Amino acid sequence: MNSVHVTGEETTEHPGAAVPATLERQRRRTIELLEGVDVAAVTAVVEHLLESWRRGALVVIAGNGGSASTASHMANDLVKATRAESQRGVRAISLTDNVSLLTALANDEGFGAVFASQLEAVITPGDVLILISASGNSPNAVAAAARANELGASTVALVGFDGGVLARTCDLVVRVDSETGEYGPVEDVHLVLNHMISEALREAIAATRTSVEQEGMDDPH
Repeated sequence: MNSVHVTGEETTEHPGAAVPATLERQRRRTIELLEGVDVAAVTAVVEHLLESWRRGALVVIAGNGGSASTASHMANDLVKATRAESQRGVRAISLTDNVSLLTALANDEGFGAVFASQLEAVITPGDVLILISASGNSPNAVAAAARANELGASTVALVGFDGGVLARTCDLVVRVDSETGEYGPVEDVHLVLNHMISEALREAIAATRTSVEQEGMDDPH
């Protein structure tokens, strides 16, 4: 067995020594990006989703990669976490959850069509499509936005970087103002935005119920 003698002068820094600094840098950057989010833009999304909830409209969500998991997470939270007492939650589905359907469409029509083709079966006029994309340029998301507009649905984009095509073509946009390529921090903020939107909706839905009950108490008949 060969042995290597390392003198004191040849010792190097432990490979894990930089980990705390990396973690702190990522933490600070995520907070910085979150603090830069336009709350007015997020409020507009919440108000639009509340109005859609009142009409019983369907909210459809899509994204790729990490944004696909955020789309699934958001569908979960809109359905479950927005329920307030006896009030129903938001009607929501994610287009990223059916692996069989996704792969069938990708195989037969190309990956660029995996969301737009699903919309033809599930979306109706007055529904809402939420697209999550750090770059705002994912071809299948851009195609889905165009198809949703043709089908009479409104479009919401959660994007990062410079916003890309989605920021220019969707009805409502929340952009995480970041450097191009900062996928991790942007995706982190998108997930926080999901929780912010869901909680704001839950409170608004609860307030709607309280308002209706108060009107009933005030009615002399």
